[in-house]
Amino acid sequence: MCYLSGASAGTVVAGGNGAGTLNNQLYYPMGLYLDVSSNSLFIANSNAHNIVRWVVNASTWTLMAGTPNGQSGSISTMLNLPTDFTFDSSGNLYVADSNNDRVQLFLSGKFNGTTIAGSTSLSGSTTVLLNGPRSITLDSALNLYVVDTGNSRIQKFQRS
Repeated sequence: MCYLSGASAGTVVAGGNGAGTLNNQLYYPMGLYLDVSSNSLFIANSNAHNIVRWVVNASTWTLMAGTPNGQSGSISTMLNLPTDFTFDSSGNLYVADSNNDRVQLFLSGKFNGTTIAGSTSLSGSTTVLLNGPRSITLDSALNLYVVDTGNSRIQKFQRS
């Protein structure tokens, strides 16, 4: 792997139009995934409360989860400060929905999520609750690992 020798600046490939909720803006982006097969960036657009897909060097994004207008909420179609996400091999989207204290699963192509870890807007320290989950990953058996930030721990949720 190599980078341009002597490069003094990066190149904007997504966003760059100020912070905001329009489809040509990002608002406090956090999680990031590059799909090399489609040349697309998937972005946890945290303060816009959504997950978006941005083809590298395109002028706008496409909504993957949450709302397109920056509205937060706790119903199954909404997110509140998503900080990280991951995909499984079927293209299902798992989202660390931080301010809702949950992990949401969005089946591929669907906008209605299901809470699979934590309890919506109910934080706590028992092992069934989360407190501000920030990062997630899946293992090969689809067990879910969650950085449970507010509880200073990592939790594993077994796939049933």
